[in-house]
Amino acid sequence: MDDSGIKKQNWDVKETELFLEILKELDMKKCLDGRKVRNNKLFKVAHRRMTAAGYHRSVDQLKFRWKLLKSAYYKCKREPDSPAPIKIQGWWRYENTMIAIMESRHPLVGAGVNSDRNDEVTEDSDGDASMLHWPQPCPDNTTQNLDLIIKMDPEMDSQLKIGFIGAGNMAFGIAKGILSGNVLPLNVKVSAPSSRNLGRFQELGISVTHSNVEVVCGSDVVFVAVKPHLVPLVLNEVSQHVTDRHIMVSVAAGVTLATLEELLPENSVVIRLMPNLPCLVQEGALLFARGSHAKQEDGALLRSLLHRCGLVEEGPEAWIDIHTGLSGSGVAFVYLFAEALAEGAVKMGMPSALAHSIASQTVLGAGRLLRDSGKHPAQLRSEVCTPGGTTIYGLHTLEQGGVRASTMSAVESATERARELGRKSAAAGSKK
Repeated sequence: MDDSGIKKQNWDVKETELFLEILKELDMKKCLDGRKVRNNKLFKVAHRRMTAAGYHRSVDQLKFRWKLLKSAYYKCKREPDSPAPIKIQGWWRYENTMIAIMESRHPLVGAGVNSDRNDEVTEDSDGDASMLHWPQPCPDNTTQNLDLIIKMDPEMDSQLKIGFIGAGNMAFGIAKGILSGNVLPLNVKVSAPSSRNLGRFQELGISVTHSNVEVVCGSDVVFVAVKPHLVPLVLNEVSQHVTDRHIMVSVAAGVTLATLEELLPENSVVIRLMPNLPCLVQEGALLFARGSHAKQEDGALLRSLLHRCGLVEEGPEAWIDIHTGLSGSGVAFVYLFAEALAEGAVKMGMPSALAHSIASQTVLGAGRLLRDSGKHPAQLRSEVCTPGGTTIYGLHTLEQGGVRASTMSAVESATERARELGRKSAAAGSKK
């Protein structure tokens, strides 16, 4: 873009002050070091915020303004006794903010980023490598609150570090969904005690380890995807490494938010999530509930990460165990019905492979029509039935067998079992 076209559009003092405050917030909270690269995504976030405030500048204009301000900063630093740069009207009003941005340091940032040359060389690059791959030693509990700006701007989720403790089907399904969005494989890490399930993660380009602590220390969002009875053991192991910057997401059936918060440091951001197996093909049904310290933007971030996994909804925690019975276990109920459909066809003389293929397509097609039409199941069912036809005879047989009552009882039993697991987990956690 032609720089001269940008220069002609003058900035007023208030606009520049707002722009710098936005950059300062983004750098201090996301980059952890004021002079580090401001990449293109960061400027896009700044652009959205400036537009919302009534200032209509392009991303390129924001970049050019930043270059001028930064040049002025370096000139003043090299020649402290020289007059204020005449190119920057009102420089004295911006100087303190520029110093705060350019000279900020965070304990996590190594000494290797101290030179002005580092900053000058990387400023115009896209910045992803520099920004995403600093060595980040595990912070202790004294680390200040570094609420990620990603929580406010879900488009930036490609920069998040995602960790999984546990390498089962739920973790794998969620990981596949996340990778089909904006998150890069190099920003994901999975831990498991054995290597049995880690190979399929490695095939996706995901790093693997046997250290749960390593996952927590290198992640912003951590999915705890282990069996319910293992949750207290795992969280006690990693608790001292969990800081305010983390979002801890549990997918363990029955383990309550109260139990999770009790096992983690005070004020930890905790979310309870119940996915289901179709996450493996990005057709899952996921419900989550936020803990007492999780904000609305934390939920928005999780929804943004998981939206490629399928339907993602938020609700009160009381619904999570119900969702477990309805959808977590419900997929097995559907598989049983599909199996019975196919076996009925086999009984009547159809080859098994063909019967099972048609049964699976029948379930898929019925499900999509139910979802996409928005109609109540009873309405769709009635549309299939014709007076005296085959369908009404078959439905009568199902009703005689108690299929409706049995299905409702199955959801109830699975829900109660999830609640029972939660009580056991809470009791185990209190003994630690």
